[in-house]
Amino acid sequence: MGGLRRRSLLAAAGGTAAATGLANAGAAQAQTPPRAAQAGASPAAKTAPRRPGPYDRKVDDLLARMTVEEKLGQLQQLPWASDTGPGGPGTRTVEEAARRGRLGSVLNIFGARACNALQRIAVEESRLGIPLLYGLDVIHGFWTTFPIPLAQAASFDPRVAARDAEVSAAEARSNGVHWTFAPMMDVTHEPRWGRIAEGNGEDPYLTSAFAAAKVRGYQGDRLLAGDRIAACAKHFVAYGGAEGGRDYNTVDVSESRLRNLYLPPFKAALDAGAATVMASFNLIGGVPAHANGHTLTDVLKREWGFDGMVVSDWNGVQELLPHGVAEDGADAARLALNAGVDMEMTSTTLVTHGKRLLREGRIEARRLDDAVARVLRLKYALGLFAYPYVDEAKAIGAPSAAARAAARAAAGRSMVLLKNDRGVLPLRGSVRSLAVVGPFGDSTDLLGTWVLPAAAEKFPAGTVLDAVRGAVPGGTVRHARGVDPQGDEVRGIPEAVAAAAACEVTVVVVGEPAALSGEASARSDIGLPGVQQRLVEAIAGTGRPFVVVLVGGRPLTVGGWVDRAPAVVLAWHPGIEGGNALADVLFGKVNPGGKLPVSLPRSVGQLPIHYNHENTGRPYDPNDKFTSKYLDLPDGPLFPFGYGLSYTTFRIGTPRLGTSRIAADALRAGDGVEVTAAVTNTGSRAGDEVVQLYVHDRAASIAQPVRRLRGFHRVTLAPGASRTVRFRLAAEDLGFWSNAPHGEFRLEPGAIDVYVGGSSAAEGKATLTVT
Repeated sequence: MGGLRRRSLLAAAGGTAAATGLANAGAAQAQTPPRAAQAGASPAAKTAPRRPGPYDRKVDDLLARMTVEEKLGQLQQLPWASDTGPGGPGTRTVEEAARRGRLGSVLNIFGARACNALQRIAVEESRLGIPLLYGLDVIHGFWTTFPIPLAQAASFDPRVAARDAEVSAAEARSNGVHWTFAPMMDVTHEPRWGRIAEGNGEDPYLTSAFAAAKVRGYQGDRLLAGDRIAACAKHFVAYGGAEGGRDYNTVDVSESRLRNLYLPPFKAALDAGAATVMASFNLIGGVPAHANGHTLTDVLKREWGFDGMVVSDWNGVQELLPHGVAEDGADAARLALNAGVDMEMTSTTLVTHGKRLLREGRIEARRLDDAVARVLRLKYALGLFAYPYVDEAKAIGAPSAAARAAARAAAGRSMVLLKNDRGVLPLRGSVRSLAVVGPFGDSTDLLGTWVLPAAAEKFPAGTVLDAVRGAVPGGTVRHARGVDPQGDEVRGIPEAVAAAAACEVTVVVVGEPAALSGEASARSDIGLPGVQQRLVEAIAGTGRPFVVVLVGGRPLTVGGWVDRAPAVVLAWHPGIEGGNALADVLFGKVNPGGKLPVSLPRSVGQLPIHYNHENTGRPYDPNDKFTSKYLDLPDGPLFPFGYGLSYTTFRIGTPRLGTSRIAADALRAGDGVEVTAAVTNTGSRAGDEVVQLYVHDRAASIAQPVRRLRGFHRVTLAPGASRTVRFRLAAEDLGFWSNAPHGEFRLEPGAIDVYVGGSSAAEGKATLTVT
């Protein structure tokens, strides 16, 4: 059973508007990505022609007037040297290309004045006056930096991502930016991979929900709107499977793994209206993504009917040479265009060699026109032909109070309480003395990877120390850094120990600098950098109560100190309001309800470890040596996917099925099965629980994961209150994709276990039989 064909970019213009705030964030939130989020399409969709769009006639007229050189120019994107500005030595190449009509897009340019100046050259001095498309990496904020995407996924509330995108789009568009290279939806099982920070973790269902929400937040109802930007679903595809967690590395993946794990979030993003897609750096089964016609054309454009634009990643076309599949630049251009790349970022192989390739018949005029038409349609959809310039007087120059409030709420909803022995948290506002120690206690390095440098300079994060001081105005707050984020100097530890010994409670803020996460930031050891662990152990040695706050861009291995820490809060890189949001959580103004979007390993030697693995023929048995396990580690992660505590407690009842048997034909026809479960707040405080639904197909023609997330609700309950949560299981939740390269979705008879609980280790179970 296939997915619905994606609506036309120009007809949908971004899909339904997302929620505009988090004021009602406590409400029960059912998260079900679109039915078409499954990674395939019906046979009808594979052969259906593109639906006519509102700008087709204008695009055809423009194509008829363009020279080959001008067409190739529309497929070229060049970087902007923002430190020099228009007329500077780093921008002359870009300006001349724009003047000659040999340029379609510019990346890394922003600022209303600079964008207008360059746009005037293209519109007023080139022969056809085609406007430029401006792109920028707006990943989790423009001026207002929200928590990193991995942190947002921990909220299990896609409205968090939608609000980030709305704020970011308004700030960016007012500053001349039309297009963001986000969201990144690379599912990964590799925390060593630095770019895990930029995605939503290890699960395709959770990632699909966040991808769709963020696309809608960026694009809204109309790309023409002055506060919206085009989204880019990246990286297509399987980039998160990079061997060894090393960036840009190869991926060897079966068709079934590709379609069941890596492709679903992209389908969800496109069904939400994503205007563009970016190719990935990696090999896919020996063929680089930038030359992979199977993924870029057979799946993306034919099966899914994607009529938007595919852009290369930075220098990705030129890198077909070191990949070893292209003989020279001309060959790289041929491979990329024929595979389905429509715009080339930074390298210039198409502009340089395209005319000769066309003359020699190595690329076709029809394919060239198709690529150009995709670029032009996007420019029309964004309104650039009618409104090429931005109003400089209306450019947003700083985070608003509302934007800061949204970022603070997002950070609070994203934090995960990992431990809270003996009720150390929440801290009392009446505490008389408190110590804040650790390299990140007084640090503004809380923004994370992929932050606009100007934003980091102008609008740094507030510190944890300042926020804690504000939370205890009548108490004494001591501070000692103890150690640096990296390095082996320990001379400051005694001062930190003295501060802890003199106070009622200590907050130890440790973790990973932002520079150690993100692109090109793979780590072979994902423990605390430097000698931070020694600081934690020294504070534990005082015998005084303390709380460890972990900041970072990935799940870290926490070593033996976690057993000695009474309380642990995973704050991630929480953004501009991270210090205030952490104080909200520590002092109970916000009751943490976040859950892990990725498993926390016990040791780097376990990797990759993830909840949605397949079983072996010899699954783990602690009493049998000859089963799948490590001799020197307990089985499983330290903390599983979906795990997170609260300052209150919850009880989730056994799931109940609307029917225990359903025919496969009924599911294919659109029928489904309702699943309900009661959740009760059994504690003394109001709080949030994320009720999660997982399925496991006991016996299938292709071995299935031991569990697959297929639904979640974030529910707020008062003390003693109960609520019944409802899920609906449909064909896409119970079937799977085979290894057929053309895309075959199977829905097989048999028993399916349905689990509902507060994490991927949920024990409540019912059995559904598909006949």
